[in-house]
Amino acid sequence: MTRSESIDQLATALSKAQGAMTGAVKDSANPFFKSKYADLASVWDACREALTTNGLAVAQFVGANGATVTVTTLLTHMSGQWLSGELSMTAGKDDPQGIGSCITYARRYALSA
Repeated sequence: MTRSESIDQLATALSKAQGAMTGAVKDSANPFFKSKYADLASVWDACREALTTNGLAVAQFVGANGATVTVTTLLTHMSGQWLSGELSMTAGKDDPQGIGSCITYARRYALSA
């Protein structure tokens, strides 16, 4: 994780935002495990309003090296303070569908974190 020199305003805003966030709705089905999960859209729906109301924004950037996908998630505050972290994982298939699925999975997990 990397961050701006100071994160006091960001931390205060994030604390307020987390108090207003709800759990993501598990509205997607995984037939392989016979379970339900919250997809990326549901995770965004659970946090978007609380983040923006408190002057926070999230940006996610994607890179790939073969089947290894890296998502960099940047949490910014309107003060200019920021936190950034990376999540790397390997796609199950080294084809466009496999890479795309891995990107979505990594973005969902990183945003949830």
